[in-house]
Amino acid sequence: YRFPFTCFICCFFFLVGHWCYRSQKCEQPQCEDPPQWHQVSAACRGSRQSPVNIVTRNVVYDKNLQPLSFEGYDVKDSAKWTLENNGHTVKVALSASPKVGGGGLKRKYKAVEFHLHWGVPGEPQNSPGSEHSIDGEKYPMELHVVHIREDVSDVTEAKKTPDGLAVLAFFIKADEENKNYATLLSELENVKYKGQSAQVDALPLSSLLPPEEELGRYYRYEGSLTTPDCYEGVTWTVFEKPVELSLAQLSQFAALHFGVKNSTLMMENFRPAQPLNGRQVLWSGAGIALPTAKLLLLPLALTCTLSSL
Repeated sequence: YRFPFTCFICCFFFLVGHWCYRSQKCEQPQCEDPPQWHQVSAACRGSRQSPVNIVTRNVVYDKNLQPLSFEGYDVKDSAKWTLENNGHTVKVALSASPKVGGGGLKRKYKAVEFHLHWGVPGEPQNSPGSEHSIDGEKYPMELHVVHIREDVSDVTEAKKTPDGLAVLAFFIKADEENKNYATLLSELENVKYKGQSAQVDALPLSSLLPPEEELGRYYRYEGSLTTPDCYEGVTWTVFEKPVELSLAQLSQFAALHFGVKNSTLMMENFRPAQPLNGRQVLWSGAGIALPTAKLLLLPLALTCTLSSL
């Protein structure tokens, strides 16, 4: 199934002051898309915004960026995870709090949730949707594991400090089937619409990531959340080694919707790259840089469609 790249039919309902992605503008013409997010939160026009394009020839090797220390990532919690369509992405709230430290981080951080960003899942090469890019090239999807300082109780409290959050970012490429994702993907049909949620059996968080021994090469910079309120105080770790999902697995995200029934299909839910504004991107490895992803980077097209069951 090929998604149209022209806006041929639109539903109009108005959400003043509501932020959205560009792919939602046809259906919600008065929502604030990424260039206008500062209308929702002034911080979105700050000088340390994310995501960024990582130019490998400009990164700075930092010997202090040793492999990170993962605590509890290999433990399967007894309580279930909550999978939710929040109208912008599919988010998984964790029931336990695995921790990450070391690797040049100023403190330990505990994981609270993870979510994804993607382009057009049925056409990952033509419309890749990762938020970060390497030398201007993108992957089909990107996974963000969000952590807060271990000494705070929630994200709201974490945002009261200048280094409150740490996000681990993993590119996702179209390759082999990943059986570790089967449980989560099977539940996507139960969260097709905004506000729907489902309880899923918890997994060891490490099972959704590349093997730990392959996580020693990464990029590090100081940035922000990639959605409003665009809080600046996020330490980003962007790993070179991608997660693999099959094309069929990627395509399962194509059934999700931004809103309720008959609303726009959830796709191209990523923020464009933001200026570095003099920030340095640090690199943990002194060997050969990450080969550029062999993906076609196309201009973001305004995609609007009215779908029905």
